[in-house]
Amino acid sequence: MKNIKDVCIIVQARLGSQRVPGKMLRPFAGTTLIDILLEKLKNSKVIPQENLLFSVYEPELKEVANKHGIKIFHRSETSAKSEGNPLSEIYDWHDQIPFKYVILVSACNPLLKIETIDNFIKGFIEADEEGAFAVFEKKTYYWDINGNSITNWGDSRIMNTKFVEPIYEAAHCLYASRIDIIKDGFWMDTNIPPQPKLVVMEEEEAFDIDYEWQFKLGELLYQNQ
Repeated sequence: MKNIKDVCIIVQARLGSQRVPGKMLRPFAGTTLIDILLEKLKNSKVIPQENLLFSVYEPELKEVANKHGIKIFHRSETSAKSEGNPLSEIYDWHDQIPFKYVILVSACNPLLKIETIDNFIKGFIEADEEGAFAVFEKKTYYWDINGNSITNWGDSRIMNTKFVEPIYEAAHCLYASRIDIIKDGFWMDTNIPPQPKLVVMEEEEAFDIDYEWQFKLGELLYQNQ
């Protein structure tokens, strides 16, 4: 079991999104995507507030952190413009914060509940695994690139998803890793046994805003949840 004092929870954001420009601070259901997440994290029953960091470069985002009273990691301009290769560039805090583990929480999932975030953190702390990934269950039919079925039907061949084994899809909103492996270009390194822990969550909470149509739909879903 890990010590929560060794775990840093980081929200990392920037204003340079190309597909949905300025989405972090763009008006969204009377607030903004980043305000929604930071308000939730302040109500966590698990996260020590001194372990919570907002990794940002732009002054406008730093103003939001100050408004919420959340500590800022002053992200570099290079990091804010990075596309993730190398990892040590986009995660430039990797050798500058005094923690063993990091949990990243995405601000692009407005339906994500604080209870789900807390459950993910608790699951990671209690696990032997050195990494964790939020996933949701999918029970449907899958084929490989050659058209061969990769769905596990068990003993049944009936075309009914009730009879197939579930496959787990990445939720892309909650991730945990050891920090020291980032310098070597790894995130949740699968060479470190055991394999990353999969923490199952509800699929609807993983609704991700990457495109303009998702921003508009996400706003409607958030207002009617």
